[in-house]
Amino acid sequence: MVWVAAFFAGVSAAAWVWLIWRPWLGLSDSVVPIGGLRCLSPWVRALGPGCATLVSWRMRRRFTTLVQRAGLDGAWQVEHWLALRIVLAVLAAGAGVLVMSVWPDAGASGMLMGGLCAAVPGFWWPDYSLGRLGRIRRARMLRELPFMLDLMTLCVEAGLSLHGALEQAARHAPEGPLRDSLGQALSAMRAGVARPRALRQWADQCGVQALNGLVLALEQADQLGMNLGPLLRAQAAEQRSERFLRAEKLALEAPVKMLFPMVTCIFPCTFLIIAFPVAVKLFDAGF
Repeated sequence: MVWVAAFFAGVSAAAWVWLIWRPWLGLSDSVVPIGGLRCLSPWVRALGPGCATLVSWRMRRRFTTLVQRAGLDGAWQVEHWLALRIVLAVLAAGAGVLVMSVWPDAGASGMLMGGLCAAVPGFWWPDYSLGRLGRIRRARMLRELPFMLDLMTLCVEAGLSLHGALEQAARHAPEGPLRDSLGQALSAMRAGVARPRALRQWADQCGVQALNGLVLALEQADQLGMNLGPLLRAQAAEQRSERFLRAEKLALEAPVKMLFPMVTCIFPCTFLIIAFPVAVKLFDAGF
């Protein structure tokens, strides 16, 4: 009980410090764009300058890749990301110690192991959240890509150049992450970046394999002077076929994913409903 009282006392002290420091630090805006964790923004920003010295170049490159593919480029700083990982690890470790303190015969070593085991998922959670956002964003891009290719095909066959077709696609395509990322690539072209390089950066930042193939095909067609209309039409047909195959694969995986909840949740209830009247009749009969 002493550990429980100490934990709640620490939480209360942290809450009071947070309330007192918030106006002084000027933390009206959030630096944590992951839902459910915005209340940790004061602590993340307060620890950010200290964590900046702990960031390595490898960690910075990994963080840049995760943020770009999640569509949060510019919303986070790498020191805030590391500070959030540390704050979550500390909170998870405190929760683990609290749980083990009420466990009988846990001891100091058991509470220490519980805190360490809980700190690992807390430290890993921001990476998982960014990776999940990136996977959702890539899935949306794959769904939007065939229509954008159809729009580019119509523009090219109507007489526009490739740059004009890209601008029309960025202007009239359905709103989504693919159109937004294409608009950023066009902004880089207007700033002086060569078109092949801007398109390669676009594909690398999106992390979609289909865009890498599209950019490579466009570069080869530009170098060889090929007609872009049939090329874009073939790319659109291929992406539409792959989208159908992905949907078919998910449909085939659905029964396997439903097997565990059916066995653990639905089947026991069904058997209970069926067996209860039979059991009542057997007890009435004297069995």
